[in-house]
Amino acid sequence: MHGPEILARFLTELGPPDKYGQRWQYHSRSDRHSKVGSWGVAFDLLANSALLQAHAEQAKVVLGVNHEMRDFATGRKKDLDLVIARPAAPGSTTNMTLQTLVEHYGIPLTARQTADLEALPDIPVAPVGAVLVALEAKACMTAHVKSLPRLYDELNSSHLCVHGASRQALAIGYVQVNASADFVSPVINSKPMSRGSEPEVTHHRQPHDTLRVLEKMAEIPRRSHREGNGFDALGITVLNLRNDGSPVQLISRAPAPSPGDNFHYGSMVTRMANEYDTIFGRI
Repeated sequence: MHGPEILARFLTELGPPDKYGQRWQYHSRSDRHSKVGSWGVAFDLLANSALLQAHAEQAKVVLGVNHEMRDFATGRKKDLDLVIARPAAPGSTTNMTLQTLVEHYGIPLTARQTADLEALPDIPVAPVGAVLVALEAKACMTAHVKSLPRLYDELNSSHLCVHGASRQALAIGYVQVNASADFVSPVINSKPMSRGSEPEVTHHRQPHDTLRVLEKMAEIPRRSHREGNGFDALGITVLNLRNDGSPVQLISRAPAPSPGDNFHYGSMVTRMANEYDTIFGRI
C-alpha cells in the first residue's frame, strides 16, 4: 500500500502561497490533502483489484474529480473528492488520467511507486455516468475536539448522499488525523509576518486528542450489506504534521490503527477491492 506514504511525502512540501505570500504544508481552506489522499486510495485500490484492472483495460470505468452526487430521494447534493464510475458516454474523455494527475497535483513518487503505477492500466478522468466507488477524504489537523461535530456531520452526510443516489455504490471514508503535539495554524497566523518573526504555535494534548478523534470516527455508521446505512469502508491515517516546514511523518504505531484493525488503511483498501470484485463482476 503506497497511499499514506505518498500523502506524508506530499504534505512535507509547501503548498501555494496564501494572500499574504506565506506557504503552508496544510491549510484547512485548501483541498490539496484530500485530493492527493484520494488519489492514493484510487492507486492502491486499482493495484489490489484484478476486476478493476480488467475494467480499466476494457475502458469500462472513468474517474471523476470533485464530482457532484445528488441524493435521489431528498435532492441533497455533495461534492465527492474522487469517484470511479461508468463513463457518461463512450469515448468521452478529458486530457487527464490517473497517471497524469501525478504531474498535475505535483505528487512526489519514488522510483518503485512510479514503476508500480506504470505497470497498471490507466483510467481516464472523464464525464461520469453511474458511480461505482465514491471517496470522501477529510482531515483533522488541529482543534481536534472542537472540530469533531463538523467532521462527523460532513462524513455522515457523505455516505447518506452516495447511497441515496445509488445503493450499489461503494462509499469510502478516509480520515487524516494529526498526532503532533505542536501545530502552526494558518488560520491563527493569518496575517503578514515580518522577517524573523515567530508564528504563534498551537499546543495539542497528545495522544488524548488523536484518540478522541478515533473514538468519534468509530461512531460513524458502517454497512456490511447493500440494504444497510453507512460507509462500506472507513480508513484512518495518522500523521505527525507540525506545519512549520519540517518533514511530515507517517505514524504506524499507537495511537494509529494497527494492521488488521477495521480502520487501518490497508484493511480499508483490501475490503474495498474484495467488495468491488464481488459486486461489479457483470458490468
